[in-house]
Amino acid sequence: MAQCEFCGKKKMFGRHIRNQHSIGWALRAPKKNRTFEPNVQKTKVMINGALQRVQICTRCLRTLQKV
Repeated sequence: MAQCEFCGKKKMFGRHIRNQHSIGWALRAPKKNRTFEPNVQKTKVMINGALQRVQICTRCLRTLQKV
């Protein structure tokens, strides 16, 4: 399972609700279970003066470039 080594972001579960155009559609709409995967990349990051290969989500990667 892909997981960010900095923030610990990992797979989340939710529902996909199909949009049907009728009155009260949310109650009768077909619902499916689905997963939300984090956008995890394998990159080399400078940690304590040494390059290390880590799995990091793109949000943390953007934050590291600012700091």
